[in-house]
Amino acid sequence: MLWETAPRLGLVDRTFLPPVSEVARAWWQLAADGQLAEHARASLVRSFGGFGIAVAVAVPLGLLIGWYRPLADLLGPLLEVFRNTAALALLPVFVLLLGIGETSKVSIVVYACTWPVLLSTISAVRSVDPTLLRLARSLDLSPLRLFQKVILPASVPAVFTGIRLAGSVSILVLVAAEMIGAKAGLGYLINASQFNFAVPQMYAGIVTISAIGVAFNQLLVALERRLSSWRPAAPG
Repeated sequence: MLWETAPRLGLVDRTFLPPVSEVARAWWQLAADGQLAEHARASLVRSFGGFGIAVAVAVPLGLLIGWYRPLADLLGPLLEVFRNTAALALLPVFVLLLGIGETSKVSIVVYACTWPVLLSTISAVRSVDPTLLRLARSLDLSPLRLFQKVILPASVPAVFTGIRLAGSVSILVLVAAEMIGAKAGLGYLINASQFNFAVPQMYAGIVTISAIGVAFNQLLVALERRLSSWRPAAPG
């Protein structure tokens, strides 16, 4: 209601913030002529592709590093350096090395998504309840069975915290990457709309990105609940 009424009452300049009804009409026009689906498809392929690669690499690597403490101590400083290096700061490097095509865009998403998943997985393994570990060892479980039956299940919630964070990062970083040298994608749509002063279309692209982010997060939450169904529900 505030978004609709403020421009109409002159509280903000409707040239730069049109009423939400105009944005909705622009969104519908983009959807009707297929432009929105084309741009969304391009973004989703890049974002989910990079996200999937990052999860496939970072989760096993994080489990390995977290399980072997000497390896974690050895790689700790290096991981901190990469974690604190913003992905967008390296975007020009990716473009210079890989060009402005699909490879650089997917690669920057992989880089940005890897660190939250990797570090949360390492932390999850290293913070497993010591009581559970002592109890499992008292049952003479082999290291492999201990990992399968205790460490892996207990790590799922913390691992998914990193995965959910990486899911949002994958979309945000990609949008910025698509504003450089892309010919399709929601980031390209927003940037092109801004240059052409098609403000309602620009906001339509922004709303679409927000909706995709919320839907993706809810999908990950549902998957986490399914994989953590063995855990007792919290009181209340």
